Amino acid sequence: MTVTIYGIKTCDTVRKARAWLEGRGVAHRFVDYRAEGLDPKKLAGWEKAVGWERLLNKASSTFKELPEADKAGLDRKSATALMQAHPTLIKRPVLDVDGAITVGFKPEIYERAVSTAA
Repeated sequence: MTVTIYGIKTCDTVRKARAWLEGRGVAHRFVDYRAEGLDPKKLAGWEKAVGWERLLNKASSTFKELPEADKAGLDRKSATALMQAHPTLIKRPVLDVDGAITVGFKPEIYERAVSTAA
């Protein structure tokens, strides 16, 4: 089983998710996409797997600070471009377990994700 968690190291939810994985002995790799950048193909794969509406964090301070023109009339293409330009717009964390994508952190969902792949 290959587990990769994507996010930002200073995000509290990412910290909780990583602690949950570590507490259960789940070996994983962490990618801080703010520090390391994010491959456009990776973002496109996430968008295809979960949809841009689920992936875009409209509650983030980054989203709230965007010009109204950037927020108006969002669609897949414009939302994906915004997330590529501003990775903090991506809801965190993104968990990849053998190619199965989960967005956000809920212990019961992580439990299913890692037990299904084990």
